[in-house]
Amino acid sequence: MKNEELTQHAQNAWEKASQLAPPPKPPQLHFYMPAMPSMRLIRALDMGWWHFQRRRLFRRHILSLLAYDDHVLLDIGHCREDILWANQLPLKVDAIHALETRQEKRQVQQA
Repeated sequence: MKNEELTQHAQNAWEKASQLAPPPKPPQLHFYMPAMPSMRLIRALDMGWWHFQRRRLFRRHILSLLAYDDHVLLDIGHCREDILWANQLPLKVDAIHALETRQEKRQVQQA
């Protein structure tokens, strides 16, 4: 593959991984049914599932970028150390968001 094709493939992988939006908050109900679980529990389960899906997308799309050389990673704005750092974050931390934040900080420091 050419370097441009590798860069485009890496950029597509990044876009696929960051497409998943957080779930909406559950509506506030005017009544409570005794057999219904609490809305906080439903929200916690939704967010737990969302964090799991985001981490799965990170592992599927972002960790596969480590197969590329450092020049391709730099073309899309990341470095190998940042990706490895984000992989070591706890599961409750959104690795994709943390990686984007770290990338923005690096761009500000370089400017």
